[in-house]
Amino acid sequence: MKTVLQVVLFLVAIGLAYLIYASIQRPIDFKKEQTARYNATIERLKDIRKAELAFKDVHGRFTGSWDTLLHFVKFDSIRMVRKIGNITDSMLEQGITERKALQLGLIVRDTIRESVLTSVFGDDYEIDQLKYIPVPDTVAEFQLGATVIATGSGINVPVFEAKAHNNILLRGLDEQLRINLNDQRRVQNKYPGLKVGSLTETNNNAGNWE
Repeated sequence: MKTVLQVVLFLVAIGLAYLIYASIQRPIDFKKEQTARYNATIERLKDIRKAELAFKDVHGRFTGSWDTLLHFVKFDSIRMVRKIGNITDSMLEQGITERKALQLGLIVRDTIRESVLTSVFGDDYEIDQLKYIPVPDTVAEFQLGATVIATGSGINVPVFEAKAHNNILLRGLDEQLRINLNDQRRVQNKYPGLKVGSLTETNNNAGNWE
């Protein structure tokens, strides 16, 4: 009987030790994976911002359509200034301005057109992945929107927003810790996830992590 009791107490001790370990390790593991997913998502949101800014440079507005944005990056072009040569100190000493140097052919400034994909991202960038939230075993798109809002001075300003909710970003992780994080963000009146830009205010296309 004594031996059985000792075995039971030993097993209970192991169980308690595991529960204590798990209670400590759970938030650590959650935070580690959250940080990894957040970092990957932030980089993707920065790329979305690059694409939207290039689109605005050409069209004077942002777009809330993934089809339109991706088609633009794949097939459209933007104007680039090709610079060959620079004004040297000796030129300045001779009173040669940049305008004069251009006339004399000492430097070259040409406006050329270059592919958006090449100039903004590079030819090897997987542009079709731009709209997807980088979460393992999940196929979900960022919510993308664009509009025009009026400032207090009556100026109409184009804005865009791309965002991903924590319910998608942290899918598959500890559910209670995710709920706690979302509740905390709501109490702070902050979006429970990651986003860049805003459809309700002019925030200079900033991300909520910045």
